[in-house]
Amino acid sequence: MKKLCTMLCLLFTLPVFATGNAEAGKEKSTSCAACHGADGNSAVDMYPSLAGQHQKYLIKQLQEFRLGSRTGGEEGRYDPVMSGMAAPLSDQDILDLAAFYNEQKPKPGSAPENVIEKGHKLYIGGDVERGLTACAACHGPRGDGMSLANFPDISGQHATYIKKQLEDFRAGKRQNDMNGMMRDVAKRLTDEEIEILSKYLVGLY
Repeated sequence: MKKLCTMLCLLFTLPVFATGNAEAGKEKSTSCAACHGADGNSAVDMYPSLAGQHQKYLIKQLQEFRLGSRTGGEEGRYDPVMSGMAAPLSDQDILDLAAFYNEQKPKPGSAPENVIEKGHKLYIGGDVERGLTACAACHGPRGDGMSLANFPDISGQHATYIKKQLEDFRAGKRQNDMNGMMRDVAKRLTDEEIEILSKYLVGLY
């Protein structure tokens, strides 16, 4: 009983969530700007825009890229570029970068007219007959995700980047999704559906 009381006291006196310093993050982000833009809005569609992304999600991805670099991709998330960039980051660096990008304002995009109807139906409703969960169930009707559940904001994201992630989840090349949720969804998507969803998300806000 005494041990339990001690553990509870420690639990309630420890900080729940360490926070970063956005100004420090801005200084540390100079090497990130070439791919992700100075304000987190990437001008290159193969790289994600990070502006406005949830801090917890950014922290998780950077930690897992760092882990991937240290384990040769056996654990975490591995990418030839990002894992190398994340390798030297300290825990505080990661917190600061996440705080900086979270504070940046994302730039709106627009979806092609020919994907809006099909994209909306798929995103909001999924496909019950195939057991395909609606994207909106986790990412919300406007694609802004759920910070507490660590589901990312995918609204306005580059179509090329989203397509690559969905294809990687489907092929099992990306495996850092919680309980394999994204892999389960992606394996049910056709090439055409991935193309439609990727383009549809660009216009969500």
